[in-house]
Amino acid sequence: MSKVIIKKLPKNEIEQLGIFSWPIWEKEISRFDWQYDTDEECLILEGEVEIETSEGRFSIKPGDFVTFKSGLNCIWDIKKNIKKHYSFK
Repeated sequence: MSKVIIKKLPKNEIEQLGIFSWPIWEKEISRFDWQYDTDEECLILEGEVEIETSEGRFSIKPGDFVTFKSGLNCIWDIKKNIKKHYSFK
């Protein structure tokens, strides 16, 4: 099973999950290493990022709902300033 899961959620599911009430994280164009010690779910609002993992590269854009699984080691390569709602599980 992939440690990066990208999907599109219908608006009613986004509302049911309460995603718009989750905290917002923003970051400028940059490149950095990151490790996940817990699962994170996020909805990308703005920007573009490429996540580099041992499984390959994942391009993430606005409207994507992404799950990063615990144990993932990756590189965030932010191409356009990123803004997302996020929740740690």
